[in-house]
Amino acid sequence: MLHKLFSASLLLAFTGFVSAQDSPRYGRDKFRQLDQELPTPNEQRTASGAPGHAYWQMKADYDIHVEITEPKASEGVLPKLTGRETITYHNQSPDKLDYLWLQLDQNIFEPGSDANMTRTGTIGDSISIDQVAKWVKPFDGGYKITSVTDASGGKLKYTINKTMMRIDLPRPLAPGATFAFKVEWWNWLNDRMKWGGRGGYEYFEEEDNYIYTIAQFYPRMAAYMDYSGWMHKQFLGSGEFTLDFGDYTLSITAPSDHIVAATGEWANASAVLTSAQQKRLAQARTSDKPVMIVTPQEALENEKERSNGTKTWVYKSKNVRDVAFASSRKFIWDAMNQPVKTNNVLCMSYYPKEGNPLWEQYSTKVVAHTIKTYSKYTCDYIYPVAISVHTDRIGMEYPMICFNGGRPEKDGTYSERTKYGMIGVITHEVGHNFFPMIINSDERQWTWMDEGLNTFVQYLTEQEWDRDYPSWRGKPRNIVDYMKGDPNAAPDKVKARIEPIMTNSESITQFGNNAYGKPCTALNILRETVMGRELFDHAFKTYCERWKFKHPTPADFFRSMEDASGVDLDWFWRGWFYTTDHVDIELANLRYKRMDPAIRCSPRS
Repeated sequence: MLHKLFSASLLLAFTGFVSAQDSPRYGRDKFRQLDQELPTPNEQRTASGAPGHAYWQMKADYDIHVEITEPKASEGVLPKLTGRETITYHNQSPDKLDYLWLQLDQNIFEPGSDANMTRTGTIGDSISIDQVAKWVKPFDGGYKITSVTDASGGKLKYTINKTMMRIDLPRPLAPGATFAFKVEWWNWLNDRMKWGGRGGYEYFEEEDNYIYTIAQFYPRMAAYMDYSGWMHKQFLGSGEFTLDFGDYTLSITAPSDHIVAATGEWANASAVLTSAQQKRLAQARTSDKPVMIVTPQEALENEKERSNGTKTWVYKSKNVRDVAFASSRKFIWDAMNQPVKTNNVLCMSYYPKEGNPLWEQYSTKVVAHTIKTYSKYTCDYIYPVAISVHTDRIGMEYPMICFNGGRPEKDGTYSERTKYGMIGVITHEVGHNFFPMIINSDERQWTWMDEGLNTFVQYLTEQEWDRDYPSWRGKPRNIVDYMKGDPNAAPDKVKARIEPIMTNSESITQFGNNAYGKPCTALNILRETVMGRELFDHAFKTYCERWKFKHPTPADFFRSMEDASGVDLDWFWRGWFYTTDHVDIELANLRYKRMDPAIRCSPRS
């Protein structure tokens, strides 16, 4: 009898559980938990949102040598980059690997790349000759791989699949083992103003001069993750990069009159800098305001003539996920110190005369302010330098260096919009040193985890720069029109061009609003209204400290914020991140009443 009663109770409990899951109310419940949406906690990623005791990640070390070949306009050829590298890959996973995957990001410029084959556009009433030329003869800027060998020079079998390359190992790479191999390549450099791209060059026709901002320039290891294996989705342009950390030596050979900026610290400063530049640099290391290393007058002299010789600049960096560099004879260069606890960060800017007077006034000061403010809200900046490089119409980030727009008119005048736009983009791109260069999320899959979180801290940083700063994103009123959708569309199409934040980066329709604006606004509301600053700031900093120099996922962020604050936020993540819902509150009836001061209440008896 007891057995039958227990069986009946169990059946009723199970039936109740199933009916609750299947009930119409369950699917409509805005406050149900996220348990079914989030991955099951394990030894690598705990239910608290912290890395587990068995957490692991890979490591890849690089020794890279590249050379820029800079033509004159009369030669009729493009600038060229030639490179060779030795990669030492550390298998720190519990898995045996039969092959390795590398990213060939520059192959996005191959005519047959997925990015080119899936690109869409419209043709208006007229079309320019340049547009026709780009279709008839697209830019062929992909890698020309000339050699792939092991450390002893033996050939390795490899297969190129568009923006990815698989190297078949001669024997499986066991857990805890390392494998070193070499790659040699070359590629034409792209004119960013014509072909776009995150790196490339800008050409100044009047002087026959170039500014090179070189990124994604070397074949680099794809990340291998505990939750997904190899991260080898094709690079289409929107979804950026998922990379592991490592140590780098980067040697750049450029024309001898060029100034070169790069990720890392100089390993041969005495060989490439003049004695005057070295003295100024030493002064800047202890200065609380910018010191000129290359003055505007010196840069102007460099522009006038070209050197026939070359010079090699060597940079070293530790525990970074990538490297990039910039090179030009046009660069003015200034620097100042920004302390972050015991670390002195050399904040620097490199810019041509076309950036002045705006850049000389603001750039390096904004870099220093950003490093200081982000370190307060997230985690301490531990790298030795932070660099802002001037370009036209671009903002792109890499460890310790970023490329930023904001160019005055030719007569040196500029609008308030240009000034604040430049300050904003420098803040944003320098801020990317924290998201995702230190707190290393998967950009290829979840753009919002670096762009959204970064835009949120950018908003805080802008407001600390100037309490009246006209921040473009962050204030709730700025996201209202996007979240409402298209009021002129049919009822079932109002939100047809809106996706949840939790959408793959390549499937987002309105990229800026979805990945930048909406998550930034959500966190601002969470801080100012739902949680309060004290709880929010502690939880947010806990997440950043837990996952610095590691690979967090959305679940790690959601769980960490709840774990460190003691606030159940599942309803908030569901509404803001998993749906396209908007706050639907209406003031249906508003009445205005005014008390007549002539009417007096009689005193109580």
